[in-house]
Amino acid sequence: MIDHTLLAPGATPDDVAALIQEARELGVLAICVSPSMLPLRAPGLVVATVAGFPSGKHHSLVKGAEARLAVDQGAAEVDMVIDVGAALAGDYNAVLADILTVREAMGDRAVLKVIIEAAALPDAAIVEVCRAAERAGANFVKTSTGFHPAGGASVHAVELMAATVGGRLGVKASGGIRTAEAAAELIAAGATRLGLSKSSEVLAGFPA
Repeated sequence: MIDHTLLAPGATPDDVAALIQEARELGVLAICVSPSMLPLRAPGLVVATVAGFPSGKHHSLVKGAEARLAVDQGAAEVDMVIDVGAALAGDYNAVLADILTVREAMGDRAVLKVIIEAAALPDAAIVEVCRAAERAGANFVKTSTGFHPAGGASVHAVELMAATVGGRLGVKASGGIRTAEAAAELIAAGATRLGLSKSSEVLAGFPA
């Protein structure tokens, strides 16, 4: 269930190599790195990256080109950030068009996860953005970048997102998940994937 994540601006190639090694030792599903770190050799691991990260204020065509290049360089999954301002303004058609642009640029060659920054949105907007993601052909909706000042994943947001997509899309909880207890609560709320930068610490709290 875990995307073992390293998206710090100061991350070095040595840091990414250490991430891959730790991911193998922990037995996680995927690693998630910045697109500039691609291509990567990580046999046995899913390679994920991000697009329009972390602000989401990039032009849709730039997000699409970034996602397409990442897939060309071996990424199997892309986590894109929506334009949160468009969602806050209630312009869900713009959110839909943004996601569609990335989906069409990638084709069906990779999994698309849509980061909605749930902590920054009212409940009604969370629902509408999740609906837009589904209509645009996304595979997952994701709570957070982990960089937004409003906060990261919450049980309430995951419950609402899971109820909206109804099992048709995955739900990725990400942002501020640092304990096994927090992870377990989010899984119980409906999360099907976890984005963790503290994977070892979280997993240490679960029974072997």
